[in-house]
Amino acid sequence: MRYDDFRRSDDIDDRRDDSGSGGFGGGGGGFGFPMGGGGRLGIGTVVVLGLIGWAVGIDPRILIGGAEILTGGGGQAPSYQSDRPSSQAKRGAPTDEMGSMIAGVLGEIDDRWDEIFSASGRTYKGPRIVLFRNATNGGRCGMAQSAMGPFYCPPDRQIFLDTGFFREIETKFGGCQGSACKFTAAYIIAHEAGHHIQNLLGILDKAHALQQQAGSKAEANAIQVKVELQADCLAGVWVNREAKKRPGFIEPGDIDGALRTAAAIGDDTLQRKMQGRVVPDSFTHGSAEQRKRWFMTGYQQGTVSACNTFGASAL
Repeated sequence: MRYDDFRRSDDIDDRRDDSGSGGFGGGGGGFGFPMGGGGRLGIGTVVVLGLIGWAVGIDPRILIGGAEILTGGGGQAPSYQSDRPSSQAKRGAPTDEMGSMIAGVLGEIDDRWDEIFSASGRTYKGPRIVLFRNATNGGRCGMAQSAMGPFYCPPDRQIFLDTGFFREIETKFGGCQGSACKFTAAYIIAHEAGHHIQNLLGILDKAHALQQQAGSKAEANAIQVKVELQADCLAGVWVNREAKKRPGFIEPGDIDGALRTAAAIGDDTLQRKMQGRVVPDSFTHGSAEQRKRWFMTGYQQGTVSACNTFGASAL
């Protein structure tokens, strides 16, 4: 991916420390998920939530009540906290390699979506990205931890991202190789920005209402899958529009790398890796094939209307 001429966005809070943050590596953290009351989940639930954490997606506590859906109990979602960024946070476009790439991707995402919204008479306001290591205050979405993976917090309109996740996509999941990993990082950010688009369009609120009315965990999960696949498709829409604006930004192997990542973080792939079997009713992000197919739908057609997973006869 060529990104040297990308517009760098200043809508970034950099909460990483000053040591070793310049490359495409680092990061860490174990399987953990903060819950209300200060407790932690049992190991069985941690494994299930870990699947969500390693996948790219929205904070499940916002859409499906996290623990209550996944454990079948009456677990209470964590209370929202006021958003008080660390005093160490640096605001604006970072200057290190990783931070500059992220700022560039966000700038181009905002520009393309502003064009799409303007064409339909809407006003667009982009999300902020919070870069961190290990853990940070997630504002009204509670504590952000590395093990949760990247996620979008709808009430604060912020994307939380431990950049070590990109390295794990390459090393732990084989989702990309070499220079294609930069495009993979852009796909992941564009997916999270897709959740922001859903938020602006009111789709997340409608999905949440449908999940509250769902008669079973399987039904609620099926709605979540449609939300996630739509975000994959919207990521593809951005790639389509960006490629038209900057024809040379996609390099050989980039699209294949994005598809490889989509497959690596499909629910079926993750479940086979972590529990040795596939349970479709527990899917929350979609299968490998579904994630690849919807990303390509957005990429090939380049329209928001093409991403109507809720109206699709088959996913």
